[in-house]
Amino acid sequence: MKTRSRLIGLAAVAVAALAAAGCGADEPAGGGASQTTGPAAVSAPETETYNIAITQFLAHPSLDLITQGFKDGLAEKGVSADYTYDDAQGDQTNTATIAGKYAADGDLDLIMAVATPSAQAVVNQIADRPVLFAGVTDPVEGGLVPSWEASKTNVTGTSDLNPEGYPAKLIQEIMGQENVKTIGYLYSLGEKNSVVQLDLLKAEAEPLGLTVKESGIASASELTAGVQALSEVDAIYVGTDNTVVDGIEQVVSFGQDNQIPVFVADASSVERGAVATRGIDYYELGKRTADMAYEILVNGVAPGDIAPLQVTDTQIIVNPDAAAAYGLTVPEAILAGATEVTTTG
Repeated sequence: MKTRSRLIGLAAVAVAALAAAGCGADEPAGGGASQTTGPAAVSAPETETYNIAITQFLAHPSLDLITQGFKDGLAEKGVSADYTYDDAQGDQTNTATIAGKYAADGDLDLIMAVATPSAQAVVNQIADRPVLFAGVTDPVEGGLVPSWEASKTNVTGTSDLNPEGYPAKLIQEIMGQENVKTIGYLYSLGEKNSVVQLDLLKAEAEPLGLTVKESGIASASELTAGVQALSEVDAIYVGTDNTVVDGIEQVVSFGQDNQIPVFVADASSVERGAVATRGIDYYELGKRTADMAYEILVNGVAPGDIAPLQVTDTQIIVNPDAAAAYGLTVPEAILAGATEVTTTG
């Protein structure tokens, strides 16, 4: 493990390093203009090899993209790293066990936790090493940091909170306002990030005259019952809920069988049979997290002097073939500004 003073430096050193690197952090939604560009790619001035642990709540395409983007981002900056990787397989108990293993490993220079449950477990157990979270919808609500400002703790990271996604509006635009009265929302009761997105969906839907019917599940074993509870809705929306996204094919199959279009928050689920999303690029989110890791490991910036970053760049991803399976034709006005994909797997 590298010298600890290099990892958690003095505030004055941190501020100077951030200014020199041009590293900025986004403000939360409504807090002003967002900065979404990270530091320019440069080569690490040293040839040290850092020990980095990555804990991921479960393996599914969006989270995998974050991890890959993180590794690629550091490699592009010339950072050499030995990685320890652990998949909690969607089990809250496993997240705590993994975090405990990392807490006991004095050779780790930095821990990155992907998704809210894994990040909560790590933050609860590790206070003496830099901790980065990634793919966390609301780190404040999740108890990871006290605010969207620099935390002055050992924790910072990137958020996939997407207030610019406007899923209810996108559903109306694709299906036609007259065809959408009720949107079903399927989510995991134990994932705080999903509760935050439910609140955002309700807030967007109300002025549009839409009703949101929620269906919460306690575990993946309840996915069938959870989606069947939405048999009377006009469309189904799945946010960045790790458990539901992991089983998105089951949701898609139900939607197609019942001609209820499925819309999602992440692009990878569109390639797995959902109609569309207005979402963020999870690979780029991983690279933004790598920017933070570079500042901490190479430039000696304290994690607590880097404010959490909310990425707000969005893109419309549409699967016209999937739409057809639900009996939909995507309007040309949507296709003109979208990236088209086809169902894979």
